[in-house]
Amino acid sequence: MTKDDTSAWNFVLGDELGHLVDFHVINFDQNGNGLYGPIEKGVMYPAESLTGTGTINGHPVRCIAAQWMVKFHSGYELDQDDYQDVSALCEKFNIPLPDEYVGLQGSGS
Repeated sequence: MTKDDTSAWNFVLGDELGHLVDFHVINFDQNGNGLYGPIEKGVMYPAESLTGTGTINGHPVRCIAAQWMVKFHSGYELDQDDYQDVSALCEKFNIPLPDEYVGLQGSGS
C-alpha cells in the first residue's frame, strides 16, 4: 500500500489481515525533541509528547503519548478516519473528545 504522503520519514506498513502501522520517523535533538522530516520544514514533536509506550506484535515500542496524539489530530479538515482514531484513543485512555469531533460521529465525511 502506498499513500500520497509516503516519504522517507512517513510511511505505512501493513499485513495481509489489514492491520496498518503509520510510521513517522524522527531524529532526536539534544533536548529530546523529535525532528520530523527535513530540517528546513522545522516540524518538531516536543520531548514531553514522546513519552508513550505500546506494543507491536508483542514487541515494546516508544510512541507519542495518547493525549498528545489527540492534540495533534486537530487544526485541519477532519474525516471519518480521524474520528475513529481519536474517539478510540479518547475512550481507551479516558480523554475527553475534543469539541471539533463531536459532530463527526457517524457523519461519514
